[in-house]
Amino acid sequence: MQPCPSTGKSFGACPGYIIDHIIPLKRGGLDDASNMQWQTLEESKEKDKWE
Repeated sequence: MQPCPSTGKSFGACPGYIIDHIIPLKRGGLDDASNMQWQTLEESKEKDKWE
């Protein structure tokens, strides 16, 4: 997993971002760092509409 875009740290809180599964778990995505990305809260809300 890449460091937090807002803090640059690889640990702790990441204000304004959440961790997103690129391929959702319910669609067979892995719960692994290779299937995760940082996503802004706004992007997350948009993605949730069609997921």
